[in-house]
Amino acid sequence: MPGIVPPGSKVLVTGANGYIAAWVVRTLLEKGYAVRGTVRSEAKGEPLKKIFGDYKEKFETVVVEDITKDGAFDGAVKGVDAIEHTASPFHFKADDPQELIGPAVNGTRSILKSALSQSSIKRIVVTSSTAALISVLPEPKVFNELDWNEQAIEEVKQQGKKATQAAKYRASKTMAEKAAWEFYRASETNRSWDLVVLNPPFVFGPIIHDISTPSALGTSAGDWYNSVVRPDMGGKTIEAITTVGGGWVDVRDIALAHVLALQKQEAGGERLLISKGEFVYQDFIDTANALSPSPIPSHTDLPKGKPGAGKDFVPKIVYDASKASKILGPELVYHTMEETTRDTLEDFEKRGW
Repeated sequence: MPGIVPPGSKVLVTGANGYIAAWVVRTLLEKGYAVRGTVRSEAKGEPLKKIFGDYKEKFETVVVEDITKDGAFDGAVKGVDAIEHTASPFHFKADDPQELIGPAVNGTRSILKSALSQSSIKRIVVTSSTAALISVLPEPKVFNELDWNEQAIEEVKQQGKKATQAAKYRASKTMAEKAAWEFYRASETNRSWDLVVLNPPFVFGPIIHDISTPSALGTSAGDWYNSVVRPDMGGKTIEAITTVGGGWVDVRDIALAHVLALQKQEAGGERLLISKGEFVYQDFIDTANALSPSPIPSHTDLPKGKPGAGKDFVPKIVYDASKASKILGPELVYHTMEETTRDTLEDFEKRGW
């Protein structure tokens, strides 16, 4: 396929051993790209070399111990044609908001700064989040790429360590994305590349990176496992699984969006919301129980919740993902809830989870 960064090009993927990043690596390799992945240590790179061993010299890793350091990516960016920047912390355990904000903002600035030295780089795609778009409002609202989450930044500014975990995380994503666009505008005269930012909501789906237990799953995937597979729904109440949700996307679809964002000329300089639609966990629970035969037969006690209750839920946060579909084109086809549920449960079964 013709494009600004066509197959055959070399792409740097940061945090390559992460949940989304590993799928980005795999999708790039499948589409004919060469990939260099950054990892924090040689040990973290070894499983990736096994996973992608069939691609031989098309895949390599490079160690970047601290992504926040100035010049951290100077060696990693040499000779690449594009960058997929996915490395950023995501958890709800931060005491000081700077535990999240510092690495997110400084890591983003660091790689963009390093990229200025390479005239071969044509495009950088950054993984942001719908966390950088949304605000919690009393009335339902449809959010799109014009929205910014000033609410979380303000909460963190006012409350510091006492801010909610959600606000700390959302502020980190908002501030990191703002930093990316500010750097992009400020460096207009001395960069060879343009910028695309992707904003996914909750990311679910099967896993290919190296983890050995469900407790090691990332925040979104771990929450899905706890809610849909564990008999106690991860300790959630019926009210929580029928009224608390958000937008979601399959990890394979956000990975594909990363690749398409390299190929579509018109994606340059754009912010793209990537979402399949809205959910409450009851929807996934109902889907899991309706699959026959069960893709996870070792679990005869999947939770039931309150069957059908998800249909009555009116989400306060709705996403308009039409811009991404228009720019990335008909190749971006989202997995259905049934497909994602079946494939994820099959993956868990194979792992003995």
